[in-house]
Amino acid sequence: MIDYTTLYEHLSQSSLAHWLSSLPEALDLRLRDVNHGDMERWENAVAQLPAACPSSFEVSDAVRIGSAQDLATGDREQLESALRGLQPWRKGPFEIFGLVVDCEWRSDWKWQRVIPHVDLRGRKVLDVGCGNGYHMWRMWGCGAATVIGIDPNLLFINQFSSVKKYIPDAPVWQLPFTLEDLPEPAGGFDTVFSMGVLYHRRSPVDHLLQLKGCLRPGGELVLETLVVEGDTDTCLLPEDRYAQMRNVWFLPSVAMLEKLLRRSGFTDVRCIDLNVTSTAEQRSTEWMRFQSLSDFLDPLDPRLTIEGHPAPLRATLVARKP
Repeated sequence: MIDYTTLYEHLSQSSLAHWLSSLPEALDLRLRDVNHGDMERWENAVAQLPAACPSSFEVSDAVRIGSAQDLATGDREQLESALRGLQPWRKGPFEIFGLVVDCEWRSDWKWQRVIPHVDLRGRKVLDVGCGNGYHMWRMWGCGAATVIGIDPNLLFINQFSSVKKYIPDAPVWQLPFTLEDLPEPAGGFDTVFSMGVLYHRRSPVDHLLQLKGCLRPGGELVLETLVVEGDTDTCLLPEDRYAQMRNVWFLPSVAMLEKLLRRSGFTDVRCIDLNVTSTAEQRSTEWMRFQSLSDFLDPLDPRLTIEGHPAPLRATLVARKP
């Protein structure tokens, strides 16, 4: 089971110390409630990772930990076997002791579109819907003082743990919560990211208000989500599926999303990126063998999903809490 002692010690020395009145108990309850048929297998995979001390850590495109020379003879096979035991890998890429984990998403492309507009140096950052933590390592690499991610997916938690094993002292942690279940940190974060989450929420305004509640006055929200083209009154509410996903509820236009942010109390709202997702950015790989974006688009017209909706268009907006 995950040990959060270092997180609690870190929080006790920060402006998030008040969070310790509610977070440890909530985490204990969540971890005691874990009931997933694959959890033991995933934890065993993490436990089988070879002991090694990385000689380096860098982030440029991949999150790179160590080099092949840091591993003892025979440990590469053990490393690959353990990491493959945590498939499918969705967000990446990672390179761990020279082993390239080629994930479904080229998440570095999204990061390259976002980071020119955000300064994370010395900031306390919350990443909502963080997946396996790829972007959290990028945030730390950009100078964030504290990075905490939340995601209820237990496979992603174990993937994060497999990386954290080799960088145990990094001020980066992942918690197994949804935003709705997270004890509110009462305005403790300087920057909050919500990337790829809003369209999964039944109530988008509630999501925006919860994000705002996690920010200190003057803090910044970075919001990335699926959108459609249109004016302030345009949104898409799929009748059933969108790109074969059942849990897609709300795709607004950029203009509508900007209005929703302002109505939710944010200021300085602006769109920093608008990007059509390509089949080069999201695709099946040896580390994610299931269907991916190319299988969810109309084979005769890739501008449409197979349901006839507009193909994935993603916008990134930033806004400030007054």
